[in-house]
Amino acid sequence: MPDIHTPCYFLTPEFHVSAGQGERVVDPATLEDIGTRATVTPEEIETVLDKVNQAQSAWKAVDAKTRAKILHTLANRIDAADFTECAILMSREMGKPYPEAIGEIANCAPIFRYYAEMARDDAGKVAGTTQAGSLQFAKYEPLGVSVHIMPFNFPILLMCWTVAASLAAGNGCVIKPAEATTLSTLAFMEMFADLPAGLVACLPGGADVGKALVASRKTHAVAFTGSVAAGQAVAAAAASMMKPSVIEAGGSDPMIITAHAPIEVAAAGAVTGAFHMSGQVCTSTERLYVVDDVHDAFVEAFKAETLRLRIGNGLDKSEIGPLVSKAARDKVERLVADAVAKGARVVCGGRVPPERTVGWFYEPTILTGCTADMDILHEECFGPVAAIVRVPDFDAAVAGANASEFGLGASVFTTSLEEAHEAHERLEAGMVWINNPMIDNDALPFGGWKNSGQGRELGRMGLDTFRRSKMVILDHKPVRQDWWYPYPDDWFLDAGGRKIS
Repeated sequence: MPDIHTPCYFLTPEFHVSAGQGERVVDPATLEDIGTRATVTPEEIETVLDKVNQAQSAWKAVDAKTRAKILHTLANRIDAADFTECAILMSREMGKPYPEAIGEIANCAPIFRYYAEMARDDAGKVAGTTQAGSLQFAKYEPLGVSVHIMPFNFPILLMCWTVAASLAAGNGCVIKPAEATTLSTLAFMEMFADLPAGLVACLPGGADVGKALVASRKTHAVAFTGSVAAGQAVAAAAASMMKPSVIEAGGSDPMIITAHAPIEVAAAGAVTGAFHMSGQVCTSTERLYVVDDVHDAFVEAFKAETLRLRIGNGLDKSEIGPLVSKAARDKVERLVADAVAKGARVVCGGRVPPERTVGWFYEPTILTGCTADMDILHEECFGPVAAIVRVPDFDAAVAGANASEFGLGASVFTTSLEEAHEAHERLEAGMVWINNPMIDNDALPFGGWKNSGQGRELGRMGLDTFRRSKMVILDHKPVRQDWWYPYPDDWFLDAGGRKIS
């Protein structure tokens, strides 16, 4: 792991001290300095992009079997590594509880194995021919160098999702880590040491570094996870240069509690859905639509489960760590204050914990009586707040869930098979979870509808993001075709519209 007090960047297989400015890294739980992070210079960006492009020109020529073997070796290195220090560093950088930090990193190896085999198995398609003596097929080729602009909440896992697909497709990769989790991302970069030199790079910095990478003619695809506004800007910049992009822009995920919900299970699921990582998950449950028949029973069970959660430093025994920054907590406080001013009731939480006045902590909060005029139902809160809307029936719950500019995920708790099928057919979201929120699967596409993004990560679609198709027509018995120039005279008409004989 690099010295956390040395601003640096990574270019396979070495770390380099950056000439750029170093920025303070502050623990959001203690507000203590824990190190410095780099901001690379424009000159360093150009140098690195040249090297990654050079490495990619050789990588794209590697046969699929060898490429897969190298990615399996990478996965083996991840499986064998001790990530204790990296996970501690992640927790100190952004406040994530240690079990979640170490668990995130432990889930990275399988995605490299998955895409290693998928790319080896699927290199194109042979189509039914349109004429005898012709082989007609499509093949896939890499795009070049992909840019990966990462969020702070899952800085390593989400990076691996898109980097694994891009590498398997034959590309080189340049990673722009989140400012808040630069150090832990750099610590993980050692896992790429077995790849060809220069193929993967990590360039720390702020939004200017990301903009430069997207705008560069030396990059050819973009993967972004972050806010809607930033995602729209990245998508527009990429589109202006005809670069494919996959944009995961967050959401305000709804959860429906139907009259047939298993209340105790639903309450426990809602706690995890709403408060996992202090609500700083793109698929966090933020809006709950609870059918009138079970509303009061659910709220009581939900409150009881919430009060079991421990608040504290991510390196202590706690489920609820600090928010990543003061700005993040300020937004949560603004949204809660707006809801209360417009009639919402605080069931629990709704404040900074009295015993945690240092750091950016906020109690897990349940609001009831929420209505459509409240900002919290229309903005992404990204904090530990669950806003409950009481609805008369299942149809009203679905309508409320869909009444949003976001469409990332949606959850439902029910024991009715009819409601389950109605939910996944009618909910306007890229992912629907029934009785088990927030699950992902390497083999299934991850992404949202509406303002929650475009394109997909994971699954076959995640691989296709980083490769382009080429149609090939190969006539192995060359013959002169009857439709080639010049046309026969009898194909033409005379002035009277009659065929020329």
